[in-house]
Amino acid sequence: MRIMRSELFGTLSDGTPVHRWTLERGGTRVRVLTYGGTVQSVEVPDRDGRSANVVLGFPRVEDYVAHPEPYFGALVGRYANRIAGGTFTLDGRTYRLAANNGPNALHGGERGFDKRVWDAEPLADGVRLSLVSEDGEEGYPGRLAVTVAYTLGGDGALRISYEAVTDAPTVVNLTNHAYWNLAGSGDAGGHQLRLAASRYTPVDAGLIPTGELAGVEDTRFDFRQPRKVGSGYDHNFVFDKGVTAAPEEVGELHDPASGRVLTVATTEPGIQVYTADGLDASLPYAPGEGIALETQHFPDSPNRPEFPGTELRPGQVYRSETVYGFSAR
Repeated sequence: MRIMRSELFGTLSDGTPVHRWTLERGGTRVRVLTYGGTVQSVEVPDRDGRSANVVLGFPRVEDYVAHPEPYFGALVGRYANRIAGGTFTLDGRTYRLAANNGPNALHGGERGFDKRVWDAEPLADGVRLSLVSEDGEEGYPGRLAVTVAYTLGGDGALRISYEAVTDAPTVVNLTNHAYWNLAGSGDAGGHQLRLAASRYTPVDAGLIPTGELAGVEDTRFDFRQPRKVGSGYDHNFVFDKGVTAAPEEVGELHDPASGRVLTVATTEPGIQVYTADGLDASLPYAPGEGIALETQHFPDSPNRPEFPGTELRPGQVYRSETVYGFSAR
């Protein structure tokens, strides 16, 4: 059975309406907001058939506006993750971005895609969101037109498909910032994680990559075999597969208590694993109560020519796709 419906979720202070789209198929129910392209909830069954929401979110649009920093479930861009010093050079010209993470630019700046209201249109198996980021917005060059489709397959897998075009050279790196808790509540540090990543990108004190692609063997970054996640991670892992034209499976998150399993397949070359240690008392969730698995290109790639490129030029189409599959065992 396939169910899709839209409803008014709330309004912003300027009167802009925010809608919520509910998608149901294959035992999965997903709710997506037009505010920030946000995945508000994902409900899937455990090994005994009992469904629970497995992503962190808020019940009201006012909560998302008041607490933007966790980026709960949001589409982030124009550039996900950090750009060192809030600057990069492209074709000999230096661009200065909004610095919203100390001296660095993070997740698109002060008013990134997570704080925009996206246009929405129904698809046969989901919803397509779209927006335009004008030339110079948050310091980024080029007028960028973006579409993101959230769809559910017959097996209940959630597919997120991104596309973007530009009228001038720019950089693009898009992802979804959902925090997963397959138990439905409580500490997520006991989840088991597996990643097809034999390298990661070490960072400095500001979480900016040093440029090294370090091996994970004999380190706490070795998730090539499933093991407990624990805490203390906000790092990019380098997939062995690199960039691919179609999504390839790269990892799995498993909650032994409920039996729920999340598989990740993507076209992207990396994934930022964040164990939510920075959540604070102003939020309804405690530190460590979720794990963000952000498929993306590497942090600070515009300043690192040795990393996979994030440049987009007129006539090219940015494409990225990630599939989250759900099961229980």
